[in-house]
Formats: sequence, structure tokens, C-alpha cells
Amino acid sequence: MSHPDLNLLVTLDVLLAEGSVAGAARRLRLSPSAMSRQLARLRDTTGDPLLVRAGRGLVLTPRALELRERVGHLVEEAEAALRPADRLDLGRLARTFTLRTSDGFVENFGPALIAKAVAEAPGVRLRFVPKLDKDSTPLRDGSVDLETGVVGGSQGPEVRTQALFRDRFVGVVRVGHALCQAEITPARYAAGQHVLVARHRRDSGPIDDALEALGLEREITATVGGFSPALALARNSDMIATVPERHTGNLRDGLFSFSIPIRIPEITVSMLWHPRLDADPAHRWLRECVRAICVKSPTDSRSEKKAGTAR
Repeated sequence: MSHPDLNLLVTLDVLLAEGSVAGAARRLRLSPSAMSRQLARLRDTTGDPLLVRAGRGLVLTPRALELRERVGHLVEEAEAALRPADRLDLGRLARTFTLRTSDGFVENFGPALIAKAVAEAPGVRLRFVPKLDKDSTPLRDGSVDLETGVVGGSQGPEVRTQALFRDRFVGVVRVGHALCQAEITPARYAAGQHVLVARHRRDSGPIDDALEALGLEREITATVGGFSPALALARNSDMIATVPERHTGNLRDGLFSFSIPIRIPEITVSMLWHPRLDADPAHRWLRECVRAICVKSPTDSRSEKKAGTAR
């Protein structure tokens, strides 16, 4: 089945409004012969003569009269759809954005992000949903507007990303833990009971690889799915949690944080979104809010503690 040439809608709109081939030709800046060819195409497409001779002039057929208002509205809607977006009015913006993030991001950056968003756009609401995997389907199907996390190979190739900040891992124990009493060596660190953060079944990671290179092995006493439960266990037991520093700044209040005595790579936390929202003014504003909150110098710079200093 052939599809009609939608460019003819504009020609038809002008022709029906003018009621004259010569008048339509002037408005569209075409020669009379070119306009006549366009009319012939329209007659062939619609199956109606549209304009018929009446004395010295032309009159619209009943079909043309029926189409005139409908076609006018269609052209107006098409022009509006193709027109650049209006200037964003944050004071009148009413929209709910869904963000998929880790629990650490919500608890550490969420309050400041919400405060900034509501101060600038009172009608905006932020809905945070847990990030259980790195599948891009929620971004693709529109159920999630923005996502934060470490970019991996499982994201869709079309997904846009922007780095927010780099983060390093620190060890965390309760105040009064044996690790607080002296220098934290790789051997002392490995000898403790550890809680592992893993969303999927996993027995080891970069920390274990670094310890293995030193001939050491740690004991995983418990495995949890997020930073909050890992730190809760460390707070109320003798277990050691190893977590990203900036991602957990607020969560580590009242705990003892220390630089882990092994070398493991830092991570880069990014925001991710689908390209269909790339040019959306409201979404661009949201991305700028997230970036502004995340790139600030961490308020808990004191979290970089030496052994023997409690947090």
C-alpha cells in the first residue's frame, strides 16, 4: 500500500484557503503551472476535483469544503510539533521524574537534589526507584527518566551518559573496633570478618584479587544487596564494610572510616538517559540539577580518616 505525500497537506491547505490556483501559487511562491501540477496531484490523491470552474472563477466542491477546516487544523498541529520548544518556565513546570538509583545515592544526594529541584520548580516531584540491575529497558520504555551508577557493558548502545564524580572505596567499622587501635595493614584488614555488597551472587571481586596478589584472603561473613544494610551490619557488629566514600558520606556518620591498605581501582559514577529526552528542556534542567549537586566538593571531606580517628 502506497502512502500519500504528506507535503501535499500544506499545498491543499493554502489552495482551499485561497480558492484560487493563482492565489495559492503566489502564497507558496510557485509558478502557476507548478501550482496546477500540484492541484492535479491532489485531485489524484483525494479522488475529487476539489476546485471546479464556475463562470470565470473556481469554487470548492463539497468534498473540498469538508476538508478545509480539518486540513487547516492538521497543518497547524504539524507546524506546532516541528516548532522549537518554548522557553522552559520552571515556575509553571508540573512533572514527576522517575530516577533509578542505588540506596546510597538517595540517602547521600537525595535531600540536596530534592531541595534544589523544589526551590527552582515547585511543581516538580522526584520519584526514586531502586536499581536492581544495569538493564537499559526502563530507560528505553520510558518508565525511568534518569539513572545513576557505574557504566557497564550491559547498557544499551544508544543510552547517553555523563560522568558525575569519581569515588574510591573505604573501609568502615564501628567505633571501638579492634582496627581502630593501631595501623591498619593488609594482613589486619584481611583477618577481619567482612560484609560483601553484591546485587547478584558473587563470591569475590577487585578487593579479593588485590588481597590474593599479596597472598591474603578475607572471610566473607555476610552478603547484602546495598550499602545501607552493609553499614548497618558494621555499626552493630565487628564486621568490616568496604563501600564507596562519596556514595555513603551521610550513611557513615558515627562510624570509623579508614583508607583500605590495598590498591583497587576507583569507580566513576555517571548519569544515564535515553536519547529521546536529550533535547527536552525539562529533562536537561533535571540533569543539570543532578550534576550540580554531585560535582560539589563533598561536605564530608573529613571522612578521609586516618586510623585512630573516629567518625
